[in-house]
Amino acid sequence: RFSGTFVGNAESASPAAATSPPVAAATLPAVPTIPVVPTIVGVPNSMAEGVLNPNEVKPPASGTRRARVLYDYEAADSTELALLADEMITVYSLPGMDPDWLIGERGNQKGKVPVTYLELLS
Repeated sequence: RFSGTFVGNAESASPAAATSPPVAAATLPAVPTIPVVPTIVGVPNSMAEGVLNPNEVKPPASGTRRARVLYDYEAADSTELALLADEMITVYSLPGMDPDWLIGERGNQKGKVPVTYLELLS
């Protein structure tokens, strides 16, 4: 056990939290809570909320790459781009985007594509 005071989550399910005596509310410092809304500069609000609207996404000025598709991929929804093996597409990443996905473009179509289905070219 640690000597001293530890302030943690009172709702914790850990055995240490269950056996330690409750801390009186008067001894805890008053901390104001401020709602935090994640914002990614340069990314439409729909992207920050996890919803991709391919029409709102603009490719970065630099950082686009060509990629060869290794396997066919069927899009799960309208935010994804269906792929055919051996086709060439342009791909890029956006700030805050899941690293397992890229934005892929083929002609005027664009959508999320899984990195594991691609061979990134220089």
